[in-house]
Amino acid sequence: MTFPSHSQPRHVVCLGRTEIVLLGTAHVSRASAEAVARELEGGRFDAVAVELCPSRYQGLLEPGRLAETDLVQVVRRRRAFSVAATLALGAFQQRLAEQLGIEPGAEMRRAVELARAGGLPVLLVDREIGVTLRRVYHAVPWWRRLGLVAALGASVVSREQVSEAEIERLKEGDMLEAAFSEFRHRAPGIFRALIEERDAYMAARLRQECAKADRRRILVVLGAGHLAGVARALEQPDPSRSPEAVIAALEHLPPPSPWPRRLAWLVVVVILSGFAAGFSRSPDLGWTLVAEWVLINGGLSALGALAAAAHPFTVAAAFLAAPLTSLNPTIGAGMVTGAVEALLRRPRVGDFERLRHDSASLRGWWRNRVTRVLLVFILSTLGSAAGTWLAGFRIADRLLG
Repeated sequence: MTFPSHSQPRHVVCLGRTEIVLLGTAHVSRASAEAVARELEGGRFDAVAVELCPSRYQGLLEPGRLAETDLVQVVRRRRAFSVAATLALGAFQQRLAEQLGIEPGAEMRRAVELARAGGLPVLLVDREIGVTLRRVYHAVPWWRRLGLVAALGASVVSREQVSEAEIERLKEGDMLEAAFSEFRHRAPGIFRALIEERDAYMAARLRQECAKADRRRILVVLGAGHLAGVARALEQPDPSRSPEAVIAALEHLPPPSPWPRRLAWLVVVVILSGFAAGFSRSPDLGWTLVAEWVLINGGLSALGALAAAAHPFTVAAAFLAAPLTSLNPTIGAGMVTGAVEALLRRPRVGDFERLRHDSASLRGWWRNRVTRVLLVFILSTLGSAAGTWLAGFRIADRLLG
């Protein structure tokens, strides 16, 4: 049964003896935070579930822990793209929050605070953000991933102003379903990984919690876009699959395609073969090919680092490292430049404290030392990749011309 609660979408589902109240919210809405408080005022619930994963929950409760992040390890483990994507995803939400004078996720924070104050268990029912992002990435064909990156960048650049009334209207069922229906048709893979899978995951987690403990009434605070899907998954579960089986399937990460790595090694073989062919013709031609490889590959990688406003030593490191790392697919130029930049310009506590605010603007990505390390990693990597192909074509032209 679905009915509004002071303008908030609300749906009640009964699982055995447990009544589950799904409260749909907007993550940058004052009314949503107030609705959560109203629901919990009466003390009628014995548990509160929130649309948070453990890492997001820790970030919500202990924002200062972000300052303990080791950026060098982030770069070495090739997580820079993932971290940058997470920040870009939150840029639009952060900008709306600043426009309306409310913290992003205020309704989640309110739910957690009131639950803990009332001695109620807080149930984390969402899938880990890292798993979701990786499944989104794998759901998009390789030729469309550039468009996905461009869309993330546009979310940072956009200066669109949205009124508070428009945000509240996003919680009206018809408008929300229409928006997601369009998304489903334009990008079905992204919609499935970002929305449908998480709906099924959260429903499975709720079923798991209901089986684990005898609870009479659970309040579930989740984004309004998930309300219909979670309610449907709770009311019409697959009888052949246990909650544990559903969760395991939705947490599974598909193995990476072997073709990018094979292509990288093929490029190495071709480039080294080109050098060998050049030296076999004449030492002068061989050294000319090597010099052009270094200048083009190193030059474009250094240009990428320079575009990210990297430290001069980082720019030099890009120039020296890129020609070598391009011949070793196990390490990238960005791993070197990102680590060098993080060591030369160590982010301060203030950089981490301003991270959410700075990542919401294009200028902030260059001003904040944390995001600048990510930019150095990304732009020097892209520069080296472009340099590899351009230098490769140049070598082929020299040998065949």
